[in-house]
Amino acid sequence: MNIYHELKARGFIYQETDSQAIENALNVLRVTFYVGFDPTGNSLHVGHLLPVMAMRLLQKAGHIPVVLVGGATAQIGDPSGRSTARNMLTKETVAENAKCLKNQLAKFISMENGLAHFVNNNDWFKDLYLLDFLRDIGSRFSVNRMLAQESVKQRLENGLSFLEFSYSLLQGYDFYYLFKTLGCTMELGGQDQWGNMVAGTELIRRMSGEKIQVYCLTIPLLMNPATGQKFGKSIGGASVWLDPERTSVFDYYQFWRNCDDGMILDLLKKFALDIPVEEAEALVASGNINRAKEILAYEATKLAHGKEEAAKAYIQAGLKFGFADPENKIPTTSEAARLSAAKTEVELPTAEIAAALFEGEGLGIAKLIVEAGLAKSTSEARRLVQGNAVSIDDKKITDVNKRFLAGDLPGKFILKTGKKNFKQIVVKS
Repeated sequence: MNIYHELKARGFIYQETDSQAIENALNVLRVTFYVGFDPTGNSLHVGHLLPVMAMRLLQKAGHIPVVLVGGATAQIGDPSGRSTARNMLTKETVAENAKCLKNQLAKFISMENGLAHFVNNNDWFKDLYLLDFLRDIGSRFSVNRMLAQESVKQRLENGLSFLEFSYSLLQGYDFYYLFKTLGCTMELGGQDQWGNMVAGTELIRRMSGEKIQVYCLTIPLLMNPATGQKFGKSIGGASVWLDPERTSVFDYYQFWRNCDDGMILDLLKKFALDIPVEEAEALVASGNINRAKEILAYEATKLAHGKEEAAKAYIQAGLKFGFADPENKIPTTSEAARLSAAKTEVELPTAEIAAALFEGEGLGIAKLIVEAGLAKSTSEARRLVQGNAVSIDDKKITDVNKRFLAGDLPGKFILKTGKKNFKQIVVKS
């Protein structure tokens, strides 16, 4: 599958300036492209990730991303998709936010060996003189054309300041500057950015010549059908942040694990990029939607927080609420299939059992449960076994008279007596 077709198959393409030219460029050339992020806060949230995923795909295909953090444009605020003006931020706050976003975005985009550029538009706007900008750049824009933009028309009834109205000029100039300095020929962004993005292509052609080939490609907004909101909010309506100080890794994992069933295929295609499209479709068609959700949650958390943290969240959630496919019957290339509580270093409630108890006739399962503190008496423990509630490393124990000799069990294992009651058992000599 070529990269353009993969973008299509994963649902990343909404509007294009020239679909055939874009497909040809992506399949023949090494394209330098950019995506902009305004640092209006000190963390990205899940709603920001769609263009990041598209950027990651394109980089894996050999294209060169330019990650633009809008240290200048964040001081104005993009009016797109908003009914009111943003709160004005100080220059110091914007600068600090920009540093935070750069650190987060670096987790998704490889910055090694010149494979990407990280830029801040404050670097070129801070030294521009107003009159020079209005004369050289403002003269290239039509007010009539700007008034026709959806982001402007939607705000005219409630009022739109000249400050916000000028945002399109600045974003257009960003594209022109990156075209001149880095050879950037494509911009990616959300569908609500179309007017601002096209302003950049038109500015480049007017400044550089009509035959210049530059492109825009927008990504469709992702809506939650259950709430009618833009995707990225928790059930309570709060944003789900990438900063673990604002949204813990476990809660981040659980957000994906609890997504609406009807969205899972779309989310797997967009946020689990290591899973092929055909495999995503097979996971959803397997009849075990919860396994598809586990894979999505693990893969999305892995991208944002790394393999180790994703594994911990996967194991903790599985031990607390149950694993959807404990025997790994559903085929998947995800590393989640190779994870187990016994092999993964996670902070779990732990009980130490003396190795001496396994000597002689061995340790009975009921006694083991009591020693672990998961039952108050052997009779209660036997009832748990008879009720099919007991397992060791996800293998059910149904024989109430089962005994374990030294060497029958590993030195560390998970003993469960129900969906939410478990202990990590460590055998001590």
